[in-house]
Amino acid sequence: MIDAAARSLAHSQRLLVLSGAGLSAESGIPTFREAQSGLWAKFSPQDLATPEAFDANPERVWAWYRWRRSLIARGGVNAGHRAIAALEKHLDVVIATQNVDGLQTAAGSRDICELHGNIWVDRCSACDTEHSQPVAEADESAALPRCDACGALMRPGVVWFGEMLPIHALERAQAELDRCDCVLVVGTSNQVYPAAALVEMAVAGPATVLEVNPQTTSVSAGVDTHIAQTASTALPALVDRLDASRAAR
Repeated sequence: MIDAAARSLAHSQRLLVLSGAGLSAESGIPTFREAQSGLWAKFSPQDLATPEAFDANPERVWAWYRWRRSLIARGGVNAGHRAIAALEKHLDVVIATQNVDGLQTAAGSRDICELHGNIWVDRCSACDTEHSQPVAEADESAALPRCDACGALMRPGVVWFGEMLPIHALERAQAELDRCDCVLVVGTSNQVYPAAALVEMAVAGPATVLEVNPQTTSVSAGVDTHIAQTASTALPALVDRLDASRAAR
């Protein structure tokens, strides 16, 4: 299956990568619901990831997101992230990710649509001023951040329950579906909408669709090639095949 996927990529010019939580799980980063364990097990998503929760208890919400930032910083970039970035050596690559961890940017990818926002962005709860923070363990004792423009509390720059996805990111991803000739679906269960609709549109469209997931998903039977391996195993092997093919020319 790796060879078949490599051939598809070798004959493509523009690639859209649709990535989900499984990609970063290999860095030891739990999904949102998996992270609701230990000290956080008693809280529901509505207690931690809604505008109402932030209004009621910003200290709790920030404690949750600072803890998650530390988990991400400790886990770091994995081989799957690096391989996706390395694909840019071979063709034009655009990434539409459901992940908020910022690790694909840290791996060196340059063109990313963040469908659910970015946990390393502080956004003003009043005027939408934004500041990007470095990927590093959080100071959980620091004062809550305030906007230097208006003085209001800053919030994590992620999409919370009940909020719309950033329209510019979603529209860009949809536009890329019309432009690309190959789609690589990595580490997503294809169950979270509207992001899952992008995968369904890809399968129904003319582009070649490759899926990397150790599990079978709802679209596996409809893709052109399904690689039943983890991203950190399959994607470096895929890049190696492409590198070897280029060297042999």
